[in-house]
Amino acid sequence: MGSLIANIITSFRVLCSILMMFVPALSSQFHMMYLLCGLSDMVDGTVARKTNGTSEFGAKFDTVADFIFVAVSLIKLLPVIPIPKWLWIWMLVIAIIKISNMISGLIYRKTFISLHTMLNKATGLLLFLLPLTLHFIELKYSSAAVCSIATVSAIQEGYYIGAGREMGSS
Repeated sequence: MGSLIANIITSFRVLCSILMMFVPALSSQFHMMYLLCGLSDMVDGTVARKTNGTSEFGAKFDTVADFIFVAVSLIKLLPVIPIPKWLWIWMLVIAIIKISNMISGLIYRKTFISLHTMLNKATGLLLFLLPLTLHFIELKYSSAAVCSIATVSAIQEGYYIGAGREMGSS
């Protein structure tokens, strides 16, 4: 029963993500659906774990729902947010560090390593909140905060992988 409830919550995230395509970016309707997607992402896994309803299907469905949410968010937000060149470069540097971490995990550990550190979680939270702050915090400030934490997080992750720490790997 727990996995059914969790999967219904995940289905709700997919539905809200699709509905986001049909409302103006950064409108109150967009923000409401965006928040509902984020909340459902936090709740579905918690419900599954608390009710012993975790399943391989549920984990894969959650990943697909996350992908749909992120894809729709990017499709809607990238055209309306003027991202400066320096920010694109910084994001590229972070991506290179993260990709290097994945490659080193595959080379040295023979497995895909994804570390769920506090800094990685903080980065995800700040990144999620960023579109919600665009009306009252200039992008250059909010993105600098997100990228600073993401950079330190990526470097920390590389250190942990190199040092052989298994902290939160999955």
